Amino acid sequence: MDSALSDPHNGSAEAGGPANGTTRPPSTPEGIALAYGSLLLMALLPIFFGALRSVRCARGKNSSDMPETITSRDAARFPIIASCTLLGLYLFFKIFSQEYINLLLSMYFFVLGILALSHTISPFMNKFFPASFPNRQYQLLFTQGSGENKEEIINYEFDTKDLVCLGLSSIVGVWYLLRKHWIANNLFGLAFSLNGVELLHLNNVSTGCILLGGLFIYDVFWVFGTNVMVTVAKSFEAPIKLVFPQDLLEKGLEADNFAMLGLGDIVIPGIFIALLLRFDISLKKDTHTYFYTSFAAYIFGLGLTIFIMHVFKHAQPALLYLVPACVGFPVLVALAKGEVTEMFSYEESNPKDPAAATESKEATEASTSKGLEKKEK
Repeated sequence: MDSALSDPHNGSAEAGGPANGTTRPPSTPEGIALAYGSLLLMALLPIFFGALRSVRCARGKNSSDMPETITSRDAARFPIIASCTLLGLYLFFKIFSQEYINLLLSMYFFVLGILALSHTISPFMNKFFPASFPNRQYQLLFTQGSGENKEEIINYEFDTKDLVCLGLSSIVGVWYLLRKHWIANNLFGLAFSLNGVELLHLNNVSTGCILLGGLFIYDVFWVFGTNVMVTVAKSFEAPIKLVFPQDLLEKGLEADNFAMLGLGDIVIPGIFIALLLRFDISLKKDTHTYFYTSFAAYIFGLGLTIFIMHVFKHAQPALLYLVPACVGFPVLVALAKGEVTEMFSYEESNPKDPAAATESKEATEASTSKGLEKKEK
């Protein structure tokens, strides 16, 4: 899991740059500002739109769009699993040829990227299809067993419009596979981020605090304590990070001096912000106070990360700044409004488990009614 904000500039020879030991000329202040601003904007887009789409996803009945619910047990284990994965990749790059590893990873992310990008652009593309477009429905169904023991493994519904989106996404996939261009990388990275925020749901705020707290320690250790994360981020030729060239003004689209932001710094705070949006909606108010507060906190946290990185000229663990901001600001607002109990009582369940969904709905309604009773008093 790549979760570092890196700034390879000021003449350092980094990944994606000259391989003969020569150094790059220093980036201009304008180029650095453009790169930082673009990374910030690209990080905000999947969080904002992914959060909005997560609301529709939670209400949807299509099994192909069902969210994956993260429980407190999952959250507690995630930093350990992420650490093992990161260390494993680091050792692989040290032992085996980087070229062959990246070739396998490129093929893997080529397929995943096409599917993610297709799912991302599908709602937007549907607006451009004429009413007369011959749209047919399809269903991909895999089952196991027979009779009463039959169990669904895959049940994916799609239509002709989805196939068109898949074709367009394949063009981007081929471009990425052949050229590894930074724009194609970012298109896939944005699609992964948006899909992550949309489809990964925390079951409650406490789980979100456990996840963010664990990854806070994970991020700080692997960036400040070792060179593992930065090494993997620079060696890993896959769309697991957003990049933007700091020498774009000098070299145009062929620029190669990149600042980078790991997708973990987008998706992890993003799923917490999306949870707060769904909590806002559960309160049945016209304002989305907690969503906008956490969104503004994310901007503040990432801006602070960029500032610290620029001052100290060292890769920063962005979650070091994002976690306190994204958790602390909404909790302070809840304290001010007297809604801390409602916030931590709000519960979401796995929509694939009807019994749990019923219990979650009753618990949420109970906590909401308690909050209303307090206000009436």
